[in-house]
Amino acid sequence: IWNYWNAPSNHSKMAIFPDLEHSLSSSTEINLRVAALIPEKYLPDINTRLILYKRISAASTEDQLRELQVEMIDRFGLLSNEIKNLFRITRLKLLATEYGISKIEAGDNGGLFEFSDKTSINPLELVKLVQSQADIYRLAGSSTLRFSTGLSDHEHRFQFVEELSIKLSQSSPSQA
Repeated sequence: IWNYWNAPSNHSKMAIFPDLEHSLSSSTEINLRVAALIPEKYLPDINTRLILYKRISAASTEDQLRELQVEMIDRFGLLSNEIKNLFRITRLKLLATEYGISKIEAGDNGGLFEFSDKTSINPLELVKLVQSQADIYRLAGSSTLRFSTGLSDHEHRFQFVEELSIKLSQSSPSQA
């Protein structure tokens, strides 16, 4: 799909769908290397699954995500771990988008936060973080914070990334 929409001969498609180019280029990427999906065994109907994926990705507030979770539990039963992961990642994406974090990656041995050029994260706070915990954090260029720590347990990985996201968002001038 990406090559289809970005091929030079397809610029007329972008003129027809101007918001698509903006949404593709400004999307926040979150990759925690965990299963985050609505399993077929939980919801066999593909159309309903696709509608729910769309509704989850379109949610713009924590309240909307909570309402979707309640609705899914009411309609289909308790949420599996994969679905809980999907909601947690979507929450992270909301926070990251709000503060100009364009990419979050985490795996067994660490990961990174990449900041957009319009981030509201205070750069001095990033420097302080790196200086105070140089064994874990380091800056890679002007827009990337790397971290190295053991995160093989998925729950620990989520907690680490969520806590770091909150810590960084609190360093934003709008939160000061």
